[in-house]
Amino acid sequence: MNDFLNKDAELSQKLLVTEDKRVLRAVLEAISHSNDSWYWLIGLVVIWAATEGTPRQMAIFTAFGLVLLALFVLAAKFLIKRPRPEGEFGQIYRVTDPHSFPSGHAARAIAIAFMFSTLGNPWLTLVVFIWAILVGYSRIALSLHYISDVIVGWLIGFMSGWLAIMLYPLFVRLVGEYFPSVL
Repeated sequence: MNDFLNKDAELSQKLLVTEDKRVLRAVLEAISHSNDSWYWLIGLVVIWAATEGTPRQMAIFTAFGLVLLALFVLAAKFLIKRPRPEGEFGQIYRVTDPHSFPSGHAARAIAIAFMFSTLGNPWLTLVVFIWAILVGYSRIALSLHYISDVIVGWLIGFMSGWLAIMLYPLFVRLVGEYFPSVL
């Protein structure tokens, strides 16, 4: 296992974007922050409050799914306790969540991409999947995660997004039956 972790750290080190590449780092920092959970949850609450029908249902379902995904990822992080790579960027992550495996940002990005894919717009789906891949890369390039953290995060996000798509009709039916004012 140590050989795998050392190789993972070595490969991840090769993908780092150094401080002297300020413009690229600024773009990667913006991409990385674009998937911070509080931005998505605030946005989903606004959509829920400002809409009715399907957009409102999707917002509450997506928020519910992202909270469950976060709980799963945090449980995994605190069980595995792999420390983050050394680095200066992302002090808030390093303080509030010192563990790197798996990447919650990568998991959330791919899960969101899968949920967006249900909207039926192939161009939007493509753009969101490219964004999700860039979120994962940004986490490695900014020294917040190792490659394996991101790959496993993407796998978790893939499974979560697929499961969310399968459970959406049941969720709408049950919430509509027991909590009709929410929808």
